[in-house]
Amino acid sequence: MAFNHLPTGAHDAFCPLSPTPVTHSVPMAHTPGPGRRTAPTDPRPTPGLVLDRLSRGPSRAARITHTEHLPPREGRHAVWPDRIRTDVVAAIRANGIEHPWAHQAAAAEHALDGESVVVATGTASGKSLAYLAPVLTALADGAEAPARETLQRGALPRGGGGRRAGGRGATALYLAPTKALAADQRRAVRELAAPLGHAVRPAVYDGDTPVEEREWVRQYANYVLTNPDMLHRGILPAHPRWSSFLRTLRYVVIDECHTYRGVFGSHVAQVLRRLRRLCARYGADPVFLLASATASDPAAAASRLTGVPVTEVVDDASPRGEVVFALWEPPLTELHGERGAPVRRTATAETADLLTDLVVQGVRTVAFVRSRRGAELIAVITQDRLAAVDRSLPGRVAAYRGGYLPEERRALERALHSGELLGLAATSALELGVDVSGLDAVLIAGYPGTRASLWQQAGRAGRGGQGALAVLIARDDPLDTYLVHHPEALFRRPVEATVLDPDNPYVLAPHLCAAAAELPLTDADLALFGPAARDLLPQLESARLLRRRTTAWHWTRRERASDLADIRGGGGKPVQIVEADTGRLLGTVDESAAHTAVHDGAVHLHQGRTYLVRRLDLDDPHGPVALVEEADPPFSTTARDTTSIAILETDTEIAWGAGRLCFGSVEVTNQVVSYLRRKLITGEVLGEAKLDLPPRTLRTRAVWWTVTEDQLDGARISPEILGGALHAAEHASIGLLPLFATCDRWDIGGVSVPLHPDTLLPTVFVYDGHPGGAGFAERAFHTARPWLTATRDAIASCECEAGCPSCIQSPKCGNGNDPLHKRGAVRLLTHLLAGAPPD
Repeated sequence: MAFNHLPTGAHDAFCPLSPTPVTHSVPMAHTPGPGRRTAPTDPRPTPGLVLDRLSRGPSRAARITHTEHLPPREGRHAVWPDRIRTDVVAAIRANGIEHPWAHQAAAAEHALDGESVVVATGTASGKSLAYLAPVLTALADGAEAPARETLQRGALPRGGGGRRAGGRGATALYLAPTKALAADQRRAVRELAAPLGHAVRPAVYDGDTPVEEREWVRQYANYVLTNPDMLHRGILPAHPRWSSFLRTLRYVVIDECHTYRGVFGSHVAQVLRRLRRLCARYGADPVFLLASATASDPAAAASRLTGVPVTEVVDDASPRGEVVFALWEPPLTELHGERGAPVRRTATAETADLLTDLVVQGVRTVAFVRSRRGAELIAVITQDRLAAVDRSLPGRVAAYRGGYLPEERRALERALHSGELLGLAATSALELGVDVSGLDAVLIAGYPGTRASLWQQAGRAGRGGQGALAVLIARDDPLDTYLVHHPEALFRRPVEATVLDPDNPYVLAPHLCAAAAELPLTDADLALFGPAARDLLPQLESARLLRRRTTAWHWTRRERASDLADIRGGGGKPVQIVEADTGRLLGTVDESAAHTAVHDGAVHLHQGRTYLVRRLDLDDPHGPVALVEEADPPFSTTARDTTSIAILETDTEIAWGAGRLCFGSVEVTNQVVSYLRRKLITGEVLGEAKLDLPPRTLRTRAVWWTVTEDQLDGARISPEILGGALHAAEHASIGLLPLFATCDRWDIGGVSVPLHPDTLLPTVFVYDGHPGGAGFAERAFHTARPWLTATRDAIASCECEAGCPSCIQSPKCGNGNDPLHKRGAVRLLTHLLAGAPPD
């Protein structure tokens, strides 16, 4: 029987809030800083006082397991390089910024020298201004060469006038991982560049851009803000129409570059190589300017992403207000869950309580939640509780998540930016650099998967130099429990290394096809795409996707080659969620998540309303659709599945005593077979319903370890408890892996088998949940000793008797967390680690 755990689908820069514990605090008053106007000071309570109010009473106070005080820091000024235009400097000063911080001036100097550079400094340290100063200088310089014209947005000059081809001037491209961030950056650029007039013409070009505006952007905008998806599908395949823009492309800005990891990052790396190839075709060689608030070895990571040498700027010279960071563990309840395990109060309910208290105090707060459903649920609970206090308050709280329609997202962003909203329950869609200045506090409902994301979310509050409160509320999960009782793992370690693999054949192959469709692919191009490119070409020819003619490979199909690559790794068309009775489109969900999220009978939340999925139709001729109806069920739903795994190839293995640690390629077969109905808040199981969904097959990369009979005897593992010990170790190891690689537990899966047919031994697998792999399993292989040591320690230190969600139970388990054996897992891992080679 197999036990499975499915995915849903040179410088070490420490976390930006470099911790130096102190116990004093400063007022949460606004102070000016680069990148924003001087804000008025107001008598806000200190973050320490806000936390004291939240934790009043013995029950609440006991939930705080650790408080970290990060002291305020003075800023260090510099002067702009002489080559920054005087009118650009004047425009910056007009926005309330008299002098740059030292890291801003250093980054601008590198950019002006033609060196690609990554700025890896703290949240709200003015990274945008570091790259905007040289970009605006280049655009303004370029605008002086052609004759000036008056260009009205949305109205093209008659008679073919305007800046075309050689008369356009310098251009720049800005890439953001989300539409919200690109839209926010356009607002900032417009404000900053207003004194420069028509010399700077910023425009967003993404899926929400109206068709009638797109031609104007292509021909006249000189600062185009977009995302990797639109670059991949909309700009590069249509490069002849973008020739005047690409011919004069001076800078490519890549914001929040730490988000480009795993399969998504690997795809973006190849999209950037295609961009460089087309720029060279038109005679351009752009400089890359990258920004990240959280990065480990940022120069190496940025170079791997872009394919060019990158210089790093990591010395943060910006000021920072005091930050109080609390670790909060919800209490155990009197309820019992699966197999009689004690149930801890959910992070969802706890976060809703805290958000309610903060809104009542007038403390502007964002609560970050890991799931779309969780964000909706927290917003609904908070609104209900606020209604009992003040009927005017529920309207000042909302949810924000991916899958909303564009107009819904824009309205929420405006409300948050203006201060109309006091509280927001948001997914990571709002995690990145959207300017939400004025926030006092951030609640983080469950560890977000990586230290990089944790600091990114915590940095949303306190922007502009004021003090801030951040609270991490632990979920009933092995990793969360480990972290709130081992604060050094958060506050004394650097952020994780960014993991991506551009040579993944499942990633590289479709981009070779896309490149050949853009321009015939030659031998000279292959080095640009990496060492694996040449070996893939015969396979693409055999599949009749490419054909070699004389000295180049050509795309052979009528369909768009760019459609072969799903750069977000979702796999397939998004599933539309439609209200059955009205035909109204509510939103979308990735096809890869549809079997677990919108199966028949699933509960779906949208904008505070609850819906039941009437039918999931994956074969609809107009595209996959989930038909829903509004309802008010007293339960939530959780999908259950089965998984089997086969070893295709072992790349490398090492001896761990008598056992083996291995890394290689595997094939995973998964099928969603049923779903559980659980009570809201408590999570108590009410019943199970069967489902009839097709199986899915995934070829990916995995790390696995085996143990022998002698090792089992040494660990006192009898056949009766072997399955439970392996299963428990698998669950906990998946939960702890995010500490060692930039992955989320939902990016990875696992299977444990008492006797695997390929190894003929008890075996535990942990695999990447993406075709071809994402680099996480390989990272696990290379850090196996500390990873499995932390796994053992997390299980052993849990206060429960026989296992609970805080140590060995998993919310993703396809077998209902049965069997599990806590003590057996500890003994097994201890014996395995005793034979591990030294690091």
